[in-house]
Amino acid sequence: MSETIESLKAAFAGESQANRRYLAYARKADEDGYPQVARLFRAVAAAETVHAHNHLRILGEINTTAENVQAAMAGENYEVVAMYPEFIKYAEAEEHKKALTSFKWALEVEKQHEVFFQEALEALQAEHDLPEDEGYYICPFCGSTHRGAPPEKCPVCGAPGKKFERVG
Repeated sequence: MSETIESLKAAFAGESQANRRYLAYARKADEDGYPQVARLFRAVAAAETVHAHNHLRILGEINTTAENVQAAMAGENYEVVAMYPEFIKYAEAEEHKKALTSFKWALEVEKQHEVFFQEALEALQAEHDLPEDEGYYICPFCGSTHRGAPPEKCPVCGAPGKKFERVG
């Protein structure tokens, strides 16, 4: 593979990680009472997203919606069957309880995502969009994802449903 392609892949990974990191920093700045610093972090995170999307587009990894859903399903499946089970073994062996909880929560949520993408693929294969709904709700602690109204209690981490955040 060419050095340029490897560089594009590395740049995509770096820009993607910077986006997520800066959004976490923005949340912390908000909590600490620094709204303008938080705004700066969110603005730079958005710019990093532009960079990441440009790199991904040049790599040819943005395809038809059906192909993108299939790629997303494959990624979620890998996390469910290989990645998180291996990470859980390491955390258990090292008795790293916080990491173990984080990995277990992520594993359960990735299972939800895989189901959502399967439903999307089936709709696309029937040449339909997903049915309209009330949006998605995300648990801010574990990431549990729900279509429509949030549950009374998070099925993954037990957080109250009123803490869920609406997305989309």
